[in-house]
Amino acid sequence: MRRVVLAIFPGVQALDVSGPLDVFAEANDYLPEGEGYYAVLASADGGAVRASNGMLIGADLPFDEATGPWDIALVAGGAALPGSDVDEPLLAWLRAIAASSARYGSICTGAFALGAAGLLDGKRATTHWQSASKLAGRFRAARVEPDRIFCRDGALITSAGVTAGIDLALALVAEDHGADLALIVAKRLVVVAQRQGGQSQFSPYLVAPPNDPQDPMAKVQAHVLANLREPLSVDTLAQLAGMSARHFARVFVQRTSVTPHEFIERARVDVARRLLETSEQPLKTIAWECGFASADRMRLVFLRRLGVTPGQYQASFVRKEST
Repeated sequence: MRRVVLAIFPGVQALDVSGPLDVFAEANDYLPEGEGYYAVLASADGGAVRASNGMLIGADLPFDEATGPWDIALVAGGAALPGSDVDEPLLAWLRAIAASSARYGSICTGAFALGAAGLLDGKRATTHWQSASKLAGRFRAARVEPDRIFCRDGALITSAGVTAGIDLALALVAEDHGADLALIVAKRLVVVAQRQGGQSQFSPYLVAPPNDPQDPMAKVQAHVLANLREPLSVDTLAQLAGMSARHFARVFVQRTSVTPHEFIERARVDVARRLLETSEQPLKTIAWECGFASADRMRLVFLRRLGVTPGQYQASFVRKEST
């Protein structure tokens, strides 16, 4: 029996809790007795907490009794975590269970609790796409990967926003009991089992341009989005902004937290994703439409950024629509 603990706290996101627990519970229905998952919730004092949606969620154990060892130990996310200090009891518990658990990690913005506990230093991790840049800025020793549904770095496991906790739990079930069982559970929960950890969060990653259309950075971003097929050098964009190339690159990073090259590549990947999701155009046509030099170049960028090829990405949506 694999022992699972999930930490909760006032303001926790209810779906971060119920999603993964439902995956483990559904898996138990198909596993021999004693080979499934025994899951409990832990809170600071063992009492119930009020979730962000108003739901009252009961805990099974206080932190000082939820000592493990655990096969899987997770902390859920909450809307307040990216902008507030994490309570010391939760931080102390996380440090203790990380040292004694086979796998530990977070759902959604729970990654901020891990970071505050010092558990992301030198590690690859992900979180909700809206909070990824804030996570990277606050915990600079972490290697934040905003394009991931979930991320595994040794014993550390982190997921993207909210329902991505289901993806993470399905991946753990597949790891423990095989992909066939994970697919059965996914079908029972009416979710897409093919949305693997290397795939995109299906969310807008592009930095929103300033509201003022006369702002140089807004003009540059609008130009990039309207001209993805064209060569887009820093020199060209700097001329559009009326700045030297060096000054433009520095200002662009200050305003958007990404380099011009990073912005352009994200934009091309984002448009390519949408075309792969919604059309059956040949890969070479999509590559041309999005400004990649070739289908091979698009393939290399997809593998580096998303961990899957364009063909694999497109195939997951074909399977989704046919189920």
